[in-house]
Amino acid sequence: MLSSKNITIAFGSVFVLVGVLGFIPNPIVSSAGFFEVNVMHNLVHLLTGTAFLFGGLVLEGKEELTLKVVTGAYFSVAILGFLTSGNTLLGLVHINEADRWLHLGLAISMLGAILVRTRPAPQLARL
Repeated sequence: MLSSKNITIAFGSVFVLVGVLGFIPNPIVSSAGFFEVNVMHNLVHLLTGTAFLFGGLVLEGKEELTLKVVTGAYFSVAILGFLTSGNTLLGLVHINEADRWLHLGLAISMLGAILVRTRPAPQLARL
């Protein structure tokens, strides 16, 4: 079932995994990887994953709001990335061209998840 809760937990888990992976030399996501990251970029991934997991596991009933807020933030990051010249976002986060497109793709996939998620059936009020 594609509930907001399941989606936030899935995105959160992936972001935490990518954040941890960024600290380990590898050809995909690292300072010398296809997606070039620095410590701050890794911390942003960990923070994003934690926000998703917190919203999906701790904030009961706020999973949909969490998904919408992080999606909006990622669209902002994607736009800011394309408007930024050079390889440093806000003077702190190292990005490259692959990161710019990945951020846009993530924002679009998060929006897609919002649109296709299964909504819980409305509950009848007790008389």
